[in-house]
Amino acid sequence: MQRITSITPTLCALMEVELPELSTDEVIPAVVETKRSIIGDPPVEKCFIYAPDAIGEAIYRDYSTEFEAVTRLAPMQVVLNSVMPTVTPVCFASMFTGAPPEAHGISKYEKPVLGCDTLFDALLREGKRVAIVAVRESSISLIFRNRAMSYFIEEYDGQVNDRLLQLFQDGGHDLVLAYNQEYDDTMHRTTPRSPEALRAMRNHLESFEHLAEAFLNLYEGSNRLVVFSPDHGAHTNPETGRGAHGLDIPEDMEVRSFWGLYGMSIQHAQSK
Repeated sequence: MQRITSITPTLCALMEVELPELSTDEVIPAVVETKRSIIGDPPVEKCFIYAPDAIGEAIYRDYSTEFEAVTRLAPMQVVLNSVMPTVTPVCFASMFTGAPPEAHGISKYEKPVLGCDTLFDALLREGKRVAIVAVRESSISLIFRNRAMSYFIEEYDGQVNDRLLQLFQDGGHDLVLAYNQEYDDTMHRTTPRSPEALRAMRNHLESFEHLAEAFLNLYEGSNRLVVFSPDHGAHTNPETGRGAHGLDIPEDMEVRSFWGLYGMSIQHAQSK
């Protein structure tokens, strides 16, 4: 099984930018091949990445019918292994450098600014405009700082999503990465399948649908990509009875990413 480190080289291949210095060159073949069949030779021009925290493959398998809007808008699916330890800063650092923890340097739950080359640096070198929209004090809001790109740091998921809609309307960015965290927060207080956690999961699915629809409609004159890409999964800690992650077990390690590619002349299916 490929790892989440494959996400950066795949995005680089789709947008035709050079790999970050530490990145693997292992792309996700099905995504690259589908891009050729839908878009052809031109690169992806506009990309929206939605990164919800802790929604792993195990929760997808149990509630797959609830992901209908995600699979409609991003129908290509690939199950990936995360990296150890399965905690948020380690996983997102690996996802967006294309490198394992021992290479990029974050190997435990800490949130330093990454000094190594990232996907965002690679995009900036090619003149791409990049934005990160994330919850205050979250890993994504901190570890990719100190770069010549846009940062919108908001109080919580609702404000993040409102900001995204504004950015899509403004049209000033080529790649936007968004982070939501309600499911992770809720499952840590309860369990991964508590009613409260499942409501939070559904909120993320609804948010992706709303945001991806807006993105695809506003940029229908461009070659577009939407991605739903969690960092790790979760399990119930038998000692505390609450949700947790960080272990080398399938519940924490396996994640499913979803990809939707759209050529400028292709209209996506609308919700009825």
